[in-house]
Amino acid sequence: MSLPNPIAGDFLSLLAEHKVAPVRLDSASGGVVQTQATTVFAFHFADGVLMAGDRRATAGNIIVTDRVEKIIEIDSTSLLAIAGVPATAFEMARVLQTSFEYYRRSQLQPLSLPARVRALARLLRDNLPMTMQGVGIVVPLFAGVDHTASPPKAQIYFYDPLGAQFQAVGYAASGSGSGTIRSVLSFQEQYGQPLPSRMSLPEAVKFASRLLSTASEFDSATGGVNPATNTFATIKVLKPEGVETISEEQQKEILRG
Repeated sequence: MSLPNPIAGDFLSLLAEHKVAPVRLDSASGGVVQTQATTVFAFHFADGVLMAGDRRATAGNIIVTDRVEKIIEIDSTSLLAIAGVPATAFEMARVLQTSFEYYRRSQLQPLSLPARVRALARLLRDNLPMTMQGVGIVVPLFAGVDHTASPPKAQIYFYDPLGAQFQAVGYAASGSGSGTIRSVLSFQEQYGQPLPSRMSLPEAVKFASRLLSTASEFDSATGGVNPATNTFATIKVLKPEGVETISEEQQKEILRG
């Protein structure tokens, strides 16, 4: 029985070999008002990583929609939070989903966490021409389970628009409301009770909702959380055993409690 070809598992290299670009690099046309999606963040809590985002997308001073899903499940052990231009970010998410599954099937094993982190960095670098033109900028967050750790642990990574990757110790945020959210998270990490890393799931969900509500007070591009109008966040939890989505009904019950 022949062993799998190690090169064959690289979906992005396969696209390059056939001269297919995963993200289009067309020239920017002047005067285009781009749709932007903000705000997203992630932090460690007692059982893993909570990743959340508001649901607002804007184009200039116009609110395009309040129903955007900014937290995307890439596979059973990976989450992507998008901040920036949704069209580009959603395409990156689809490429990552296909790439991870292609590797799993061709190599008969899942892609390692460092390789998954680098795959997103590579897509951001491929998007560099668009980024330099100010079109299609994406500044994502990524969370994945490190199965080499004992016990396995979910980790958080953040990126700059050019593809540089950084591991977050406790939390990360991106988008127009991220400054406020990072400030509150920093305060909670130093002086709050309980610390984010010791919060139970209900406490973490309630805290995430309050973070978005606070950010929306200072940033018009960030949609808040208001149970009275059925306005909730997108919240997903990454644990060593997999991904869990916190539905609007669950959020409503937690906030009532």
